[in-house]
Amino acid sequence: MTKKRSGSSGQSTKKQGRGGLLSGPVFLILLLAILFIGDRLGWIEVDWQGLLSGEDLEQVISDQPTAPAPVVATPISGEWYQLYFTTPNYPDEAANRRQTIIGGLINVINSAQRSLDVAIYELNLDEVGDALLTAQKRGVAVRLVTDSDSLEEDETLIRLEKAGLKIVPDKRNPIMHNKFVVVDSQSIWTGSWNFTLNDTYRNNNHSLYLRSPELAQNYAAEFNEMFSQQAFGPTSPANTPLPQLQLGSSLLETCFAPEDHCADHLIVLIRQAQKNIRFMAFSFTHAGIGQAVIDRAKAGVSVQGVFETRGSETASSQLTRMKRQKLDVWQDGNPYTLHHKVFIIDDKTVVLGSFNFSDNADQSNDENMLVIQDNTLASQFLAEFNRVYEQAQNPPR
Repeated sequence: MTKKRSGSSGQSTKKQGRGGLLSGPVFLILLLAILFIGDRLGWIEVDWQGLLSGEDLEQVISDQPTAPAPVVATPISGEWYQLYFTTPNYPDEAANRRQTIIGGLINVINSAQRSLDVAIYELNLDEVGDALLTAQKRGVAVRLVTDSDSLEEDETLIRLEKAGLKIVPDKRNPIMHNKFVVVDSQSIWTGSWNFTLNDTYRNNNHSLYLRSPELAQNYAAEFNEMFSQQAFGPTSPANTPLPQLQLGSSLLETCFAPEDHCADHLIVLIRQAQKNIRFMAFSFTHAGIGQAVIDRAKAGVSVQGVFETRGSETASSQLTRMKRQKLDVWQDGNPYTLHHKVFIIDDKTVVLGSFNFSDNADQSNDENMLVIQDNTLASQFLAEFNRVYEQAQNPPR
């Protein structure tokens, strides 16, 4: 099934098959290159956000470099979690690639004893595919949900399906944009990171592995809606078993889009900010979320933010609105892609996951957003924000 992906101010048709030399991703990349050069030289003016939604851009940027064998990254560990950030180098050269998030995910997959439920937008990492096949061979029940275009186009997913793994595509125009794994109904892996080469080596991302049977119950319920009921997007029921739960002294809130109205929930959190708001945004076009940030800035709350550069100056992006209000917001300094979807509020609340700050994410796609109130975790995300913020002001040359 081939989809049309709705942008914030228009539509673009995705790749139409894999047959000819200029079909599919080759044609799309050539077209984007021509438009980009023309835009930079002033020959034409391209509305990037209208031409491609954030999610379309995401698919274009996610499958190019060649990967070496994975080396396990050292995670940032807490009492009940392990946190990973990708640390892209520029220029991206295989010889300079060091520790990687891939090894962390493979360790998690290898730890499974009974079941692995994987909801992933894109997967083109052969190492991850091999780990899933190995898990199945040792008796682990492995199930996957993915976006239908990815199942047609990502060679790793195609290989897994041919090998007999159970894979359910969403079969609809909006996208299945989640990136989570439920392990043995006891723990989860989630975040902004697609299981792709570019998202590993070129793009800024986060992943969080959490040990909590209660949280796993929430994500398992969402997975089963998609896998067993084939309930995607607006047809997905709002039946999260434990929307709020406690882990030690930390409060966690689980939100799935579109059924849980994640944008409204995020707006409430922003309106509660008393001291500061910091964000890193791949796509930030949701007017309501943008207005909530501006309103808190007018009330005296410190605001700092970094936007992915592509599409950030269009009419639908919130960057221009915020700059008009003199907010401390920047285009990112990663020559590749800032792919985070993160808010840090009052140095204690972290909003993370697959949820872009867009109408598509809120109303059409399948997404997850995790809200965690934990001072230690917030400080770790703040360190990542400071690194991204510093790079935005001093990009590599």
